[in-house]
Order: sequence, then structure tokens, then C-alpha cells
Amino acid sequence: MSRSGTSRFPALRRAVRREWGPLFTTVRTGLHDHGVRALPLTLTAVTLTATVQLVQNQSWGYGPVQSLGAVRAEDPVWLALLRTPLSLFVPALDLPVWGALAQILLVFGIAELCLGRWRTLAIAYVATLAGTLYARVGIALGPDAFLGLPASDAQVVDTGPSAAVVGLAVYVCHAYRAWFTGALVVVAMVVEVLVKDNLAGREHLASITAVLVVCAVREWLGRRTGGGQGLRAGGSGTRSGAPPMRS
Repeated sequence: MSRSGTSRFPALRRAVRREWGPLFTTVRTGLHDHGVRALPLTLTAVTLTATVQLVQNQSWGYGPVQSLGAVRAEDPVWLALLRTPLSLFVPALDLPVWGALAQILLVFGIAELCLGRWRTLAIAYVATLAGTLYARVGIALGPDAFLGLPASDAQVVDTGPSAAVVGLAVYVCHAYRAWFTGALVVVAMVVEVLVKDNLAGREHLASITAVLVVCAVREWLGRRTGGGQGLRAGGSGTRSGAPPMRS
């Protein structure tokens, strides 16, 4: 093996450690210290999503689930806002439920360990709500406008955890300075829209935009307080491998 080849792998290890080291350490420490007790929100979300999927596939359950958790842009705003929290846990009928469960278990789990349950829940709701509200704005603009949507999208059922998952992934990557991973998430969502331009893909981009605004505001507030930590969940402790303060 050439000298250039031998020097490449240590550099790669340093890059991986720099990208995922603090995040991995926080997740490992949380699971080691508390086990599954560190994931009450994640386990509740997985259980709720699986239960809703089971119920909505019953002849008696589809109607109630739609009434309580199905959001459409044509619905009154007050009704959409009431349904939005539960809509996050209503899997799309045309997609395999295991995909939604895997997304929640992985991304919600990492976020809960790194950010705490309440911040995780707040970011998930902000991301989901951003997508829901964007649909209304896009339809009002019309298909010929930039960022506009066709009127037919007003009848599309808007449910599932994907917008929350994307938003949480971006937030955690920013908080732990995993810039490359965060950029990959954003690029993947842009490619999704370019390949298959639909309401779901557009809502993912709206969710990312909303979360990036939150990140920017918290970064700015962090700098104003003089801590210099920006958005990093646990301050300088996350870089040294210590777990962050969880809310």
C-alpha cells in the first residue's frame, strides 16, 4: 500500500470522529446510563403510530382516525390545527407502516437522547405545522407561481411523521455540528422534489426551512448572551464527549 493510501484512512477516521463523534457519544451515554427509560417519547410515538395504523385499517376505525388526524388544505384552519398533532402519528395508507415506525424509532430516538423530550416534541411539531401551513399558501398562490401548488392538492390527505423526522434530523445535525450529514439530508429532500414533485416533497422542504430559521434564531440568541455556544445542545461539553443538558 502506498504512503498516500496509509495516510488517507487516519484522515477519514478523524473526519468521521469530527462529524459524528459528539453525537455518537451522547447517544451511547444516554442508552448506557438509562436504557430504554431514556426514550419515553420515542417509545410512545412508535406505539401510538402502530396502534393508529391498526385501527385505521379496520372497517370501524378508518372514519374516526380520519376525523381526528387527517389534515387537508381544504379544511378550515382551526380544524387543521386541532388535527395536526395527531396527524404526525397517522401513517400514510399507501406506504408501508414499517417505514414510518423505523423513522420514528431512529430519528426521534436520537433526538430525544440529544435534545430532551420536550425540545424534540416542539421541533417535531414546528416542522409538521410548517408543512401543513405551506400547503395552504402554495395552493393559494396557484400552480403558475413560484412555490405554488395545484388546487387538487387541497384534497390530499396530509399525515405521517416524515416532515417531523426531516426537521429533527436537520436540527440535531446543526446542534451537533454534523454539517456534512445535515447537508446530505437537505440535498436528499431537494432531489426528492426534483425527481417526484408532489405535496409531500414540497412540505419536507418547508419543514427544513422552518427548522433552519429556528436554528438561526437560537444561534443568534446564543451569541448575544455571550456564551458563544450557539445552538449546541450541551455547550462546549458536546465537543468533549459529555452528554448535553436535556430539557
